[in-house]
Amino acid sequence: METSAPTAETSVWSKEDRKASRKANAKLHRKEYGWAAAFMAAPVIGWVVFLLFPMAFSIYASFTNWNGIGNMTFIGLDNYTRLLQDQYFWKALYNTVFYMIGIPIGLALSLLLALALSRKIRGRTFFRTVYYIPVISSLAAIAILWQWAYNGDFGLVNQALALVGIEGPNWLADPVWAKPAIIIMTVWKGLGYSMLLYLAAVQAVPRSLYEAAALDGANGWKRFTKITWPMVRPVTFFLVVTNIIGGSMIFTEINIMTSTGGPSFSTASLVWYVWNQAFRNLSMGYATAMALVLGILVLIVTAIQFRMNAKNDFSID
Repeated sequence: METSAPTAETSVWSKEDRKASRKANAKLHRKEYGWAAAFMAAPVIGWVVFLLFPMAFSIYASFTNWNGIGNMTFIGLDNYTRLLQDQYFWKALYNTVFYMIGIPIGLALSLLLALALSRKIRGRTFFRTVYYIPVISSLAAIAILWQWAYNGDFGLVNQALALVGIEGPNWLADPVWAKPAIIIMTVWKGLGYSMLLYLAAVQAVPRSLYEAAALDGANGWKRFTKITWPMVRPVTFFLVVTNIIGGSMIFTEINIMTSTGGPSFSTASLVWYVWNQAFRNLSMGYATAMALVLGILVLIVTAIQFRMNAKNDFSID
C-alpha cells in the first residue's frame, strides 16, 4: 500500500501540536510543583519557627543579661564565667549524673521481668498490665503518691520496713537518702516501658536458636549470653540513649517531692536549677547559658553512645 509523503501543512500542525503539548505539560508540572512546595513548606516553616529561631535566640540570649521581659544587655561570656564559678551549678550537675545510676538498674530489672513474663505462666497478662500502669499514669500524681509513701512518720515505705524490724529514715528530708529515694521512684515509673520493649525483643528471638543450643548442651546462662543478649542489644542501645536524654531532663519529681531541691540542695537537678534561675530569680540569660551547656553535654554523651554502638555488631557469636 502506498503511503503519501507528509505535506507541509501536516508538518506545521504536528509541530504546533507538540508545542501545545509541551506547554500543557509545563503548566501541569508547575501546578504539581506548587502543591509539592506547599506540602513541604509546612514542616520547613515549623522547623524554622519552632527549632531554628528559638535555638539562635537562645544562643544570643546566653550572652546577655536579661530578665525575660525587659531589654537584653550584651555581656559577652560573663554568664559562662559565672557558670564555671557557681558551686550550685556543679552540685546540680553532679546530682543529675548521680540520678543516671537508675538507668542500668532499671534496664536489668526490666530485662529480668521481660524474660519472666515471656514464659507461659498463669496471670502473665495481668502482670504485664500492672507493670505498665505507672507508665501511662500522671507523673505529678505519682510524685505526690511517692512523697506520701516516703514520709518519715506514717509513710508506707517505713511501715513496710518496720515489719522486718528496720527503722527507715525520713527519706526526702535526709541528704543521704533523698537522691536514692528519687532513683527508686524513677526506676519504678519507667520499668513497664522498658519491660515492654524487651518483651517484644525476647519474643522475636527464633525458638530454633534455643532448641539448637539446647541440643549442643548449652545451659541457661550460655543461652542468655550467646543468644538472648545479642538479640536484644539494639533495644538496650535505644533505651540507654533515650533514658540518658530523659534522665538529664528530670524536673517534675524534684519540684513536687522536694519543692526546693533540698535538703541542702542535695536533690536539685540541673534542669530544676535552670528553671529556678529563669522563673524565680528572673535571670533568663544565665539560665539559657546553663541550658545550652546541658544540651551540649547530652549531645556529646549521645554521640559517644552512637560511636560505641557502631563498633558493635548485633550478630550472634
